[in-house]
Amino acid sequence: MEYVTAVPHPRSEAAGPARAGRLSLAVALLSGALGATVALLATRQRWSEGTATVAGGDFPLTASGSDVTGVPASLAIVGLAALVAVFAVRRLGRVLVAGLLALSGAGTIAAALIGAGDSAALDEKAAQATGDTAATVAALSHTAWPYVAAVGGALMLLAGLLALRYAPAWPAMSSRYERSGAPRPRKAPTVDPDRPEDLWKALDRGEDPTGA
Repeated sequence: MEYVTAVPHPRSEAAGPARAGRLSLAVALLSGALGATVALLATRQRWSEGTATVAGGDFPLTASGSDVTGVPASLAIVGLAALVAVFAVRRLGRVLVAGLLALSGAGTIAAALIGAGDSAALDEKAAQATGDTAATVAALSHTAWPYVAAVGGALMLLAGLLALRYAPAWPAMSSRYERSGAPRPRKAPTVDPDRPEDLWKALDRGEDPTGA
C-alpha cells in the first residue's frame, strides 16, 4: 500500500503571515491613534483640586493635566507623528520610528502616573492666591484623569510594539516618485504594425512606427 504525503499549498503557507500582518496593522493604527487622542484629551481635564486659605476663607483651586505636566501631551504628538512615519520609511528607519512610538507610549504612562499624585501645580497656585511663597494647598484630592492618560500611553506602547514586531510586513508609501520628485518615465506602448490605429497613434506621439 502506498501512502501519499500531502504537500501544503504555497498560498496557504503565505496566508498566515499575510493575515497576521493585516491584523497587526489595523490594531496598531487604531490603538496608536486612539491612544494619542485619549492622552491629549486627558491632559486638558482636571487632575487635582484643593483649597488655599486666604483672608476671606478657603479659596478653591484646580489644576489640569497640562498644569501638572506637559510631557503626556508632547509625547502624544510625537507618537502620532511616529505612527504616520512608520509608513514613510523602510528597513532600519522603520524600526527606529517604531521604537520611538513605543518609547512615547512608555513615557506617557510614566509621566501620567507620576503626575497622579503631584501637588506642585496646586502649591504654586496656592502661593499665588495667598501671596505667600511658602503656602501649600489644603484638602488635596486627585481625579482619575491621570490614569486615563496612562491608558492612552499604554495603547501607544502597544502600537509601537506591534510595529517593532510586524512592521517589516506592512506596506510602505508608493515609490512611484524618485528622490528628485520627478515621476519615473513611462514605457512607450508597443506598436502593432498590423493595426493602422496603432500606427497613427505612434505618429501622433512623434514616434517612428517602423522602429527604424
